[in-house]
Amino acid sequence: MPKFLKILFASFLMIFSFFLVQACKDKNEKEALKAKGEKATFYIDETIMPMMEEQVSVFQSQRDVTINLVPKAETEILKMAQNEESGLMVMSRVLSDSEQRAFTNKKIVPKITQIAIDGIALIVNTKANDTVIDLQNIIDFMQGKTVANIKGLVFDNPNSSTINHMKKLASVKDVDNKNVFALKTSNEVIKYISENDGYIGVIGVNWMTQPMPDMQKFTSSVRVLGVKNVKSKPNSDVYYKPSQVNLSEGLYPLVRKIYMLNYEGNFGLGTSFVTFVAGATGQKIILKSGLGPVRLELREVKVRDNITTEKK
Repeated sequence: MPKFLKILFASFLMIFSFFLVQACKDKNEKEALKAKGEKATFYIDETIMPMMEEQVSVFQSQRDVTINLVPKAETEILKMAQNEESGLMVMSRVLSDSEQRAFTNKKIVPKITQIAIDGIALIVNTKANDTVIDLQNIIDFMQGKTVANIKGLVFDNPNSSTINHMKKLASVKDVDNKNVFALKTSNEVIKYISENDGYIGVIGVNWMTQPMPDMQKFTSSVRVLGVKNVKSKPNSDVYYKPSQVNLSEGLYPLVRKIYMLNYEGNFGLGTSFVTFVAGATGQKIILKSGLGPVRLELREVKVRDNITTEKK
């Protein structure tokens, strides 16, 4: 190619690139102005609230919008969905056909996005001798059987996803064991276990991987148990803790998927937030939170048995 043609071609590429970048910039600015001041409310399964709060913090730092997070127990979110009180949800399950009928009747097609891999943590007081437990023992206790070394199971909320998950696992509709009970929040469970030996707390693992600062005095007195799968081979002594790798590879027996459910029926702020959480930045936040990201390479992050604030 003659030299002048090369120069002409290079000049054309520079001009084209300039206008392409400018067009993208103008588009982004228009979208930002369009979204400015918008608000959206998501109803969040309380068990993953710490991670979602960090997602909102970063998202709002980049945009002049407001995302409201309302923590609710799973059963409460389901009722709100059936009554069309909620179109934006973050849960450890998707809606059944009957649960989403109100939206289906309006021809609203849901946008369902898996964003993370979560787990249910079993926690005990640090005074407990055991550091591991067979999941079958938890199932037996849920079914009303007597199990040595377990005084009681303590859940975060009577309507939470954790108790729903465990009831399904134990094949029980209602729990007759008086020593299986629920408090109101995950923090209350952590506090209770830190003060009572012999009980096992059942909470979302996110509350141990990202404990609130004011909870450190209680989390330092609890330990996360390793759990043996009921499907393990006889006489197997393999126990797994809910680390990121064990969650993502399905080795931890109390694993579950986290979904963002969008029943808005349009491409509003809710859709933008879901896209953010499912994107590179949002997935890095999930990685940092200790849960299993869906679209990023994993690193081994162990769940803290306890937290120490002592300086080395």
